[in-house]
Formats: sequence, structure tokens, C-alpha cells
Amino acid sequence: MSKHEKAVRRLLSKPTDFEWSELKSLMDAFGYEMKTTGGSGRKFKHPGSASNFVTHEPHPQSTLKAYQVREVIAFLKQEGHIE
Repeated sequence: MSKHEKAVRRLLSKPTDFEWSELKSLMDAFGYEMKTTGGSGRKFKHPGSASNFVTHEPHPQSTLKAYQVREVIAFLKQEGHIE
């Protein structure tokens, strides 16, 4: 199992300790580029498509909130990246 597959499996388990760096790596693997939208706002945009995911980078801790994990899963399913 690849590192990417392990990250997807971990995300789908809805962990309470999913880190921002893990999300960034996962989105990079799916071809998304991160842009800053102001403050802690971040947009993951897929080049050549209208597909984008907007969220806030958590601070001061780097752990995503439960709602963010749910939103990421829903977005990646909607875009056909995961089942």
C-alpha cells in the first residue's frame, strides 16, 4: 500500500488527530494547488478545472476540526478522487 493510499485510508477513518500537513500532502497528490485567500483561509484549486476546496488552516494547533475532516471527505468523494 502506497503512502497516498494510507493517507486516504486514514482520512476515511475520520481521525481526531488529522494534521494540516497530511491534508496538504493529500491534496497535492490529487493535483491541487494551495492558495492563500487571506488570514488563515486556504483554497485548494485544481488546475484546468473549476474544482476547488476552501477551508481555514487551523492555528495555533495544526489538527483539523472534525467538521473539516468531514468536508474534505465529502469534497474528495464528490470530485471522484475517493469512494
